[in-house]
Amino acid sequence: MKQFWLFKSEPNVFSIEDLRDSPKKTTSWEGVRNYQARNLLRDSIKRGDGVLFYHSNAKPMIIAGTAEVVKNGYPDHFAFQQDHKYFDPKSNPDQPAWYMVDIRLKKIFKQPVTRDVLSADPDCGEMMLLQRGSRLSIQPVTEQEWLAVHRLAGVAP
Repeated sequence: MKQFWLFKSEPNVFSIEDLRDSPKKTTSWEGVRNYQARNLLRDSIKRGDGVLFYHSNAKPMIIAGTAEVVKNGYPDHFAFQQDHKYFDPKSNPDQPAWYMVDIRLKKIFKQPVTRDVLSADPDCGEMMLLQRGSRLSIQPVTEQEWLAVHRLAGVAP
């Protein structure tokens, strides 16, 4: 069964435009170093799932578009590379601590959806993104929220 997710990225680190400009409009979603998000990447997020691409730490913070998961979770090999920014000396290939998935761009919203717009919409009021203290970089999204975001962006899902 298809599920839906929100992936956060700081646009000055990796934006939806960077995804658009990457080979085949595809990238690995690596570098997640939170155990709860890791568990989602490893156990729950599957090929074919929908992704809301969220620009965090930006003004304004927006849902910039959508992507699709094109590869199930697999070990984040950057954790094993000493010269890489995501290196983790406690991780090893025999028992990987960190996982990633691959995503492919689906849509860039001409009308991005801001947090204020989300907050004002009754179908999005319970989104994890809007909950006080919610900082998880990968979050589940309900089908109702997925559809509402598309409606707010003025595009079909």
